[in-house]
Amino acid sequence: MTEKRVSASRVVGVPAPVLFEMLADPAQHPVIDGSGSVVASRGSAGRRLGLGDRFGMDMRIGLPYKILNTVVEFEEGTRIAWRHFFGHRWRWELRDLGDGRTEVTETFDWSTAKAGFLLVWVRFPGKNLHAIRATLDRLAERYPAGG
Repeated sequence: MTEKRVSASRVVGVPAPVLFEMLADPAQHPVIDGSGSVVASRGSAGRRLGLGDRFGMDMRIGLPYKILNTVVEFEEGTRIAWRHFFGHRWRWELRDLGDGRTEVTETFDWSTAKAGFLLVWVRFPGKNLHAIRATLDRLAERYPAGG
């Protein structure tokens, strides 16, 4: 695997600005998470993220744990990404199709990770791709694109 990122895209039936508001609110992340690991935001209810903002999440992969994330990419309405201490990123990119639908792409990018080889060794890229697809399925169920 030479590319150090995995991603998937889907068209959903919601305008990009509405979807971006959901992504920029950490309290909404458990609602759409397809991995089952995002439990709750910590002290972020109703908070809108911007570049450089930090936000905490309660997580669970086997055992519960807490993580602190930093927003490292931000383009209003079209792109947001965050990372935690290990350096890998979760990125969301939105392309408004102009008819009430949005193409949404979620990416797990470990090219910026401090020890990315460990992520490959424990098979996180494949697991995260599966979770990304499940998250996009949840979004598509919430916001059907129509026919």
